[in-house]
Amino acid sequence: MPAGSGRVERLDPFALPVQFEDADPFADGQVRMVEMHRERLVLRRALRGIKMAISLPSAAYLGVAIRMQPMTADLPRQIAIVLAHMDPALSVTLSRACEPDDVLADWRSWGRALGVPLLVEGVDGQLREPFGRIGGVRAGVPVRRRRRRSPLHWRRASLPLRRRHVLMPLARTIHLGEREIVARN
Repeated sequence: MPAGSGRVERLDPFALPVQFEDADPFADGQVRMVEMHRERLVLRRALRGIKMAISLPSAAYLGVAIRMQPMTADLPRQIAIVLAHMDPALSVTLSRACEPDDVLADWRSWGRALGVPLLVEGVDGQLREPFGRIGGVRAGVPVRRRRRRSPLHWRRASLPLRRRHVLMPLARTIHLGEREIVARN
């Protein structure tokens, strides 16, 4: 558990850039330093006495995933928010909590702050998107447009909204031999 008065491990997505320690089972001391910015992530660790820094753009990550942590004897079942990478050694845990409401709000905030997709880890360990997307835009059922109940409806005239079909004559009327009505001089 992290030091401090809270009982949950949580980072604030709106307080970037931030620097924190994360568990790394392969590193010396089994800890690594993480510097997180909106567009970049820097992992610093020592492996068998060799210090290294890995700098990755946020776009290199698959997304922000919700992952269920296994229950242990001393800790209850926890839900973790993880910045998931194809290489599990580069994934970073952003938050852990027991309450699902807190986790969902943080999950959406991290996805919005880093500009990466939202993911859910299934029982089989595969990451899936819970919402359909078309490119970078979330797809959903289109919402019907409401015209009458707009807060600005009293400012707009409603007559232009009702358009009539005007039929144009096929041949134009041409007046030959007539005098011009416009006065000159």
